[in-house]
Amino acid sequence: MPAVTNKTGKPLSIPLPRGKTLHLGPPKSGQISSHDIEHPALKKFVDAGTIEIGEESGSIEGDGSSTRGRAPTPGDTTGRGGRRSGDR
Repeated sequence: MPAVTNKTGKPLSIPLPRGKTLHLGPPKSGQISSHDIEHPALKKFVDAGTIEIGEESGSIEGDGSSTRGRAPTPGDTTGRGGRRSGDR
């Protein structure tokens, strides 16, 4: 995913396709979908020098080892406070 960086000293609200908005504080970065790059409103920010769009950034995405967003595996009792029948 391409990275978008705020080049100003002010927070920005950048309109994206499908009614979405990217909020970036100064000098923060965020990610957008690769097909969002062609959005006219986004191009106006780039042409004005307000934002910069970089290549795909692995530092924001990570190495894929995160378990965030995954469903618990069967038999997993973490966070439920219950005991399995074999633990008595």
